[in-house]
Amino acid sequence: MATCVAMDCEMVGGPNNEALAARVSIVHENGRDVLLDKYIKPSKPVSDYRSAISGITPNLLYTADSLQEVSSQVARIINGRILVGHSLDVDLKALNLNHPEHMRRDLALYVPFRKMNGGHPASLKFLARNLLGRTIQDGQHSSVEDAKASMDIYRKVAHEWQ
Repeated sequence: MATCVAMDCEMVGGPNNEALAARVSIVHENGRDVLLDKYIKPSKPVSDYRSAISGITPNLLYTADSLQEVSSQVARIINGRILVGHSLDVDLKALNLNHPEHMRRDLALYVPFRKMNGGHPASLKFLARNLLGRTIQDGQHSSVEDAKASMDIYRKVAHEWQ
């Protein structure tokens, strides 16, 4: 069993531009194997699909599982594991989940990465380009691609993070 997993969500806009989870992807600590990739039927009315960025369209969500169903699957996968990602608090909130702070590895909060960006959180796109030499988020985003990039970035610094 993997000791850590990386997660990323794609969001659509809800009431008052609230971020609603519309897709969640989780990858294994090897950075390659996808453990979960699910579209989520939004729990509130969608005001903006953000399709140009999110890649989400109404058709993709038409037959999607409920937020409750998908969140339960996510909870089972992340339970007892280190959770890697970028701005994890946003994803966890959108999924109505909690995960212990000491079990999170949030790239947006990691001080050495913030120093690379003048003290501010560095975007995942910036980190992937500068630490992996990889271009991501060029056009529509993919939560699978972003979760894989998060894990690969974390693996580069995991020995320092602990």
